[in-house]
Amino acid sequence: MLAGYSNVSSKAKIKGLEKIDRLFNTYANSSLGMIDPEGIEALCSDLGVDYTDVRILMLAWKLKAEKQGYFTQDEWQTGLKALGVDSLSKLKKALSDLEKEVEKPSNYEDFYTYAFRYCLTEEKQKSVDIESICELLNLVLGVQFRPQIDSLIEYLKVQNDYKVINSDQWINFLRFCKEISFPDLENYDATQAWPLILDNYVEWMREKHS
Repeated sequence: MLAGYSNVSSKAKIKGLEKIDRLFNTYANSSLGMIDPEGIEALCSDLGVDYTDVRILMLAWKLKAEKQGYFTQDEWQTGLKALGVDSLSKLKKALSDLEKEVEKPSNYEDFYTYAFRYCLTEEKQKSVDIESICELLNLVLGVQFRPQIDSLIEYLKVQNDYKVINSDQWINFLRFCKEISFPDLENYDATQAWPLILDNYVEWMREKHS
């Protein structure tokens, strides 16, 4: 009985994997053997979401995609299996579940850190340009921390000291949003281990509102 059951179970798994692969092949660039930016755009179109929708970044996080704009077959298989998805309609539904999954505190920081890494498109690249950072902040923190992010983006665009942001600064942007009262910034202590860019931002804010 058990042997028969496991046989059925493994057949179902194989069938599920075949469906996942078929879906992959629908969007994959056959000469590259992976889904490329064009394929992701087609996928977004079929899912009815914008290419820049944060849920696509969440999907990349779930797939543990290593290269921006590309999904390998392994990433696709592992990610879709983890989501319990083997069709476009299921993937569409899974996107909203994925939002809830990312919102869990245990996952959110991982997703936030991943978002930065995903933007490192060159080998040995360790920082991301200000313009991209502003877009990313808006995408990943804009919903939760709109006033802070609008203000921080405004500052990043007018300041001239920094052309790029590194991962430590990026991580501290989230910490700042979570820990510092806004807009009064009363509990911001520059003697704490904050990066200089945030000291400068707070100074700019205080001057602006003095």
